Amino acid sequence: MRRRDFIKAVAGSAMTWPLTARAQQSKPMPVIGFLGSQSPDVLPNALRAFHQGLSEVGYAEGRNATIEYRWAQGQNDRLPALVADLVHRQATVLVASDSTPAALAAKAATTTIPIVFVSAADPVQAGLVASLSRPGGNVTGVTTLNVEVASKRLELLHELVPTAATIAFLVNPTNPVLADTLTRDIQAAAGRLGIKLHVFQASTEREFDTAFETIGQLHADGLVIGTDIFFNSRIEQLAALAVRQALPAVYQSREFVAAGGLLSYGASLTDASRQAGIYTGRILRGEKPSDLPVQRLTSIELFINLKSAKALGITVPLPMSGRADEVIE
Repeated sequence: MRRRDFIKAVAGSAMTWPLTARAQQSKPMPVIGFLGSQSPDVLPNALRAFHQGLSEVGYAEGRNATIEYRWAQGQNDRLPALVADLVHRQATVLVASDSTPAALAAKAATTTIPIVFVSAADPVQAGLVASLSRPGGNVTGVTTLNVEVASKRLELLHELVPTAATIAFLVNPTNPVLADTLTRDIQAAAGRLGIKLHVFQASTEREFDTAFETIGQLHADGLVIGTDIFFNSRIEQLAALAVRQALPAVYQSREFVAAGGLLSYGASLTDASRQAGIYTGRILRGEKPSDLPVQRLTSIELFINLKSAKALGITVPLPMSGRADEVIE
């Protein structure tokens, strides 16, 4: 190559360097479509845990990823339209953050965009994945044992109130995947314990008042509240209604006990959300959902409110308080 041609080639290459750098810098950030069944203030710790999981894989909102949030505000019938909007906006990955209905809506909306879910229901039985180890398709995520341990909640309540003969059970009829499974399991456990079970349904705050009024008229000896994200958003109201009725009640989360409920037994949604954040980051890095086994979180936490127990005239057995993760006084 002649000297003049060499100089022209070098000069031409030098001119393209800034253009290449600018093109790399202007590359659009990946978009995470975040679908929530409730509102962001319902479980703030879970949302923070999701961001923590993302950061562990090297992603942060606003720095190298954009998050589009859509919240159904407790109305499951809004989920299909919300996720359709995220699909229309060409989200890189969809996150069904807090419920089985959100996960099912996301799965129904797309077969190509990767989906990460958090679900209390069995994801195979719900039709989300083919199997836990080999999910297949475009869906993977995290499942907890909050449904599987529903019967254990009844057993714990019976351990605290051994004379209980009639127990009320509350479910959300707008989430039939969970409600049907929970009801079947609780009825079987009640039969084993010789307890008469009455099932109540509620999906609005007004229906809570009606259900608790009927439970009071029934003179139920206790209440088991079924796993549901809508109930998570009304924990303080549920605890207050139980206290007003002087009703020993058990739910899945510590927040219920902290608000005055007697007992909680369940998995941590915070841990599940963190793992969902990790999986979301791994997919953004290029991994496929079909190669990421569904994570099954098996740790369960037990919380007891001794002040509530005393007000109800219940003596908590030492073996139970000894195995509790926390006793609130």
